Amino acid sequence: MLIYLQMIESEEDKSKFEALYNQYKQAMYAAAYRVVKNQYDAEDAVHQAFLSLIKNLDKIKTVDCPETRSYVVITSENKAIDIIRSRKHLAGDDLTESLPGMDIPMPGDNGLADAMAKLPARYREVLLLRFDNGFSTREIAKMMGTNEGNMQKLIWRAKEALRKQLDKDNGGV
Repeated sequence: MLIYLQMIESEEDKSKFEALYNQYKQAMYAAAYRVVKNQYDAEDAVHQAFLSLIKNLDKIKTVDCPETRSYVVITSENKAIDIIRSRKHLAGDDLTESLPGMDIPMPGDNGLADAMAKLPARYREVLLLRFDNGFSTREIAKMMGTNEGNMQKLIWRAKEALRKQLDKDNGGV
């Protein structure tokens, strides 16, 4: 952790990062491990995620909240996906849309949370970042290493998939 802290200038940001590190390092590792399925790549993904969090520390208002947890876990998953892409085992959107994502609670009321849980991980993540956490399309594109146009298309596809899932769950199409 000392290496990370040396990269941060203000004492307030150092304190915030230290709290993030201590609170979320295990959840970040677990999320990355679910994607890459080995210890070394998961550790690399978490390292890259922490470097990304340092760059975006100003976007984190409160350390101990669901929005921050989803943000850091999604960041870890995306860094793990980047590792897979860099190794060229598989390529394309099908890979990222079929990978496991962060777990979300299912209240069992056949509502929005149930429909969200049935979506591919990538769709859940962009919808949560955009509509639950309030990040702009540009910010999400930057986090996920793509351009704004691609992110707009992905968000549109995610909304369409959610709409279809809600229709299906409610006895529609």
